[in-house]
Amino acid sequence: MKRELRIRVNGDLYHLFVEPHRTLLEVIREEIGLTGTKKGCELGECGACTVLLDGRPVNSCLVLAHEADGREITTIEGISRGGDLHPIQRAFVEHGAIQCGFCTPGMIISTKALLDRDPKAGRREIRNALKGNLCRCTGYIKITEAVEAAEDMMEEGGRR
Repeated sequence: MKRELRIRVNGDLYHLFVEPHRTLLEVIREEIGLTGTKKGCELGECGACTVLLDGRPVNSCLVLAHEADGREITTIEGISRGGDLHPIQRAFVEHGAIQCGFCTPGMIISTKALLDRDPKAGRREIRNALKGNLCRCTGYIKITEAVEAAEDMMEEGGRR
């Protein structure tokens, strides 16, 4: 039996009726239609489905949608502004930190959570923050460099 769910996604309030067993990932993709959040392993191991739940990164495949009732969710679509890429997105593109792109939304969301709480994170903190996000195409050197570049861009531009 469907239950009422009210969630705010990327600043927009959604009032939905959702089966209790549905995950936040399923609701974001199938009910709301935001497909930037990727469906990966569905075991919480790859990080492709990472979103911010009240500012903290979570694997949306492991969160029941109703656990997010009344809370704020930020997806990859929510961090750019009117078609302008967020500095983290620009840094990933400019530093070749994107191969197939499947893991990229989760990487960027995890990076945003890190830089929101630690704008001058070092390599150890970057590696620790991204340890739950797996990339099967490339190594993590370019990704780490992109995060460092994003730190600089955000400091210069003042954008969080």
